[in-house]
Amino acid sequence: MDLTGKIIVSMPSLEDERFFKTVIYMCAHSSEGSMGIIINKKIDYDLYPDLLEQLGIDKPLENKKFFIRYGGPVESGRGFILHSDDMIRKETLNIDKGVALTSTAEFFDDFSLGKSPKNSILALGYAGWGPGQLEKEIIHNSWMTLSVDSSFLFDEEVSKKWNQAYKLIGIDPNNLSQFSGRA
Repeated sequence: MDLTGKIIVSMPSLEDERFFKTVIYMCAHSSEGSMGIIINKKIDYDLYPDLLEQLGIDKPLENKKFFIRYGGPVESGRGFILHSDDMIRKETLNIDKGVALTSTAEFFDDFSLGKSPKNSILALGYAGWGPGQLEKEIIHNSWMTLSVDSSFLFDEEVSKKWNQAYKLIGIDPNNLSQFSGRA
């Protein structure tokens, strides 16, 4: 199973408050572990101007979408930029068609000069799993997996994204049981 480039959607019964009703874009998934960015948890809007100022971005970004999200509990003081693949640096990780990840300060230098991808999410922190851990959580009915296109990642409907993901699957999350069967 390779989940790189897919999303995982928390089941309604997932009780860990860090991941309750989360949608995570999987940036890497291998036998060595997994890494993803939570795409549906906004950072407090009051922090937005201060953060942009700290990053040296002081002018409006014309025709560019730049969102700030809580990316996950691991390295929450570090920024990761999930973005469209129309701007690639040598240290950028190409994830899937239309989506890349960059985590260098030079990205913000380019951004402040108006050189930026069409769509981007600045995620503070990430979600990480050790070898086999995510697979066990999926088997224990904590996550659903889904393929989506990049427009799903970069839209502004953050508060509705968890429900939208279930609609794409064709399931009403209110009708799901927390117990899985064994055949």
